[in-house]
Amino acid sequence: MITKNIHSIISNIPKNVKLVAISKTKPAEEIMMAYEVGQRLFGENKIQEMSGKFEDLPKDIKWHMVGHVQSNKIKYMAPYVDLIHGVDSFKSIKILNKEGFKHKRILNCLLQLKISKEESKFGLDEKQFKEIIFSDDYIGMKNVKIKGLMAMASNTNENSIIRSEFMHAKKIFNEINSIDKSFDILSMGMSNDYQIAIECGSNMIRLGSLIFGERKY
Repeated sequence: MITKNIHSIISNIPKNVKLVAISKTKPAEEIMMAYEVGQRLFGENKIQEMSGKFEDLPKDIKWHMVGHVQSNKIKYMAPYVDLIHGVDSFKSIKILNKEGFKHKRILNCLLQLKISKEESKFGLDEKQFKEIIFSDDYIGMKNVKIKGLMAMASNTNENSIIRSEFMHAKKIFNEINSIDKSFDILSMGMSNDYQIAIECGSNMIRLGSLIFGERKY
């Protein structure tokens, strides 16, 4: 089923959209099923679980941290993580730069924009987002790179609300991309709303249950 699911998703999304397979709680055997049909981007939300899988699985896998980023955990992912999705503070940016310097790497990340009114959702408002992106302090950093924007829409069946939230994120993405072409990742869309996200301009989607089935905790 994993093989079939990946083929089905890839064949139905535009070529410019990257698929991140959300593999949290999933065993290595299931990740390898996805790997064997060409999937290389995998997302985890717990650093200990991701580090264990990094050690055990093929080294050409690109690991994405998709959970809320705790600044005290950055040092553990810094040696190998490919992209960090949920950065929502300048404190975290500074730690990423420091850890990147230690490991002689540029740590790529996405700033999380809050587009939903749900209190449970993390993220920066538009003003905070732009303050970080255009700050002299960030511009002077050599070992961290904000590659784009990540956003999560409201958990609702009202497609008009989801679409409106995604379009707000796309507007801000376009503004920054017009100034800095290296700001080129718009990570929006999960299993329940990825089709709307793609219609609104997302070029990176994060799918878990549509690939691996429902999680068993």
